[in-house]
Amino acid sequence: ALAGKAACQQQQQQQQQQRQQQPQQQPQQQLQQQPQRQPQQQPQRQPQQQPQRQQQQQRQQQQQRQQQQQRQQQQQQRQRQRLT
Repeated sequence: ALAGKAACQQQQQQQQQQRQQQPQQQPQQQLQQQPQRQPQQQPQRQPQQQPQRQQQQQRQQQQQRQQQQQRQQQQQQRQRQRLT
């Protein structure tokens, strides 16, 4: 139990230190990490994600078409009811 308490205290202290250091570190981290991350990850991500997006768009279009068809059918049914 003592070891657990000590670990908790250490973590809290570390978190406080990190919070204090963050404003100094952030501008450095952004400059260093962004140019490395973007060229490597983006080309890999895009080809994988795009086909999924297209499928989603197609699904949405299909759903919209189905809804329109349903609406048309409902209108036709209403018109028929009015006629009779």
